[in-house]
Amino acid sequence: MEEVTVDELLVSSYPTRNEMGAAAAKEVALRLKSLLSEKNFVNMIFAAAPSQNEFLQFLVAQDGIEWSRVNAFHMDEYIGLSKDAPQGFGNFLKEKLFNKIPFGKVFYLNGNAPDPRDECRRYANLLRQHPTDIVCMGIGENTHIAFNDPHVADFNDPEIVKIVDLDEVCRRQQVNDGCFDHIDRVPVSALTLTVPALVCADYLFCIVPGKNKSAAVKYTLTEAISERYPASILRKHKNGRLFLDKNSAELLNELGINQEVKAQG
Repeated sequence: MEEVTVDELLVSSYPTRNEMGAAAAKEVALRLKSLLSEKNFVNMIFAAAPSQNEFLQFLVAQDGIEWSRVNAFHMDEYIGLSKDAPQGFGNFLKEKLFNKIPFGKVFYLNGNAPDPRDECRRYANLLRQHPTDIVCMGIGENTHIAFNDPHVADFNDPEIVKIVDLDEVCRRQQVNDGCFDHIDRVPVSALTLTVPALVCADYLFCIVPGKNKSAAVKYTLTEAISERYPASILRKHKNGRLFLDKNSAELLNELGINQEVKAQG
C-alpha cells in the first residue's frame, strides 16, 4: 500500500481491487463504530456502481457494527427505468447491501415518481432531517461524482437534489461497465444529489478501481479544482480518503505525484 496527500485528500493505492475494497471497508467500519459511540444514529450515503462491488462485499462482512442505528441513502437514480430494472441504483444497492444488513432506515430515490421535481424536494427534505455523516462514493470516467457530469456540476449549487441530463461519456461508461448492452438503452436523464450535498458529509470515502478510471484519477488529483473536473473538489475535503488499485493509479507515477509517497507494509 502506498499513500500520498494531495491538498487535503489522503490517497491510498493498493495492488489489487480486493485489497483496495477490503481496506476501504475497514476504514469505513472504524469510522462508523467511532461515530456510533458518540451518536444515537449515523446517516450514510452510498454509490451504486460495479466499481463499488469489492468495497460493498467487504463492508457487509464487517463485525461489531450496530447497523440498526444507521440510516442509508443513495446518491442518484435514473429517470424512467422500469421499477424492477437491475440497472436501477436502488435495486443495485438493495441486492448488494440494503437487503444484507439490518439498517435502521433505507431511503430510496424514486426515478419513476410522477413529478421528478417533487421527488427532488422530498429527498432533499429527508437529507436535511438526517444530516450526512459518511458518504461512500466513486468517480466516473468523466470525473463526475454522483451524476454531476462536468456540464451540470456546480460547486455552489443551491439545490440538494436535482434533475440532470447525462453526457455521452457518462452514458457510455454504463455500457463499459456492463450495465447496459448499448448506449441507446442508457437513460438520458437522472436524479442526483448535488456536489454540495455530497461534500458536506463529515467523512468522505471514495473508492475508484480500474484502468478505465486512470485518466479520471489523474485529472482529479492534478488539474485545477473546478467544475470541469467535478471530482477535483474532493481535494478540499478535510476528512476525505481516496482508495485506488494499481490500475486506476497507473498514471500517477509519471506525473511525479508518487515522488513523495511513503511505502507502508
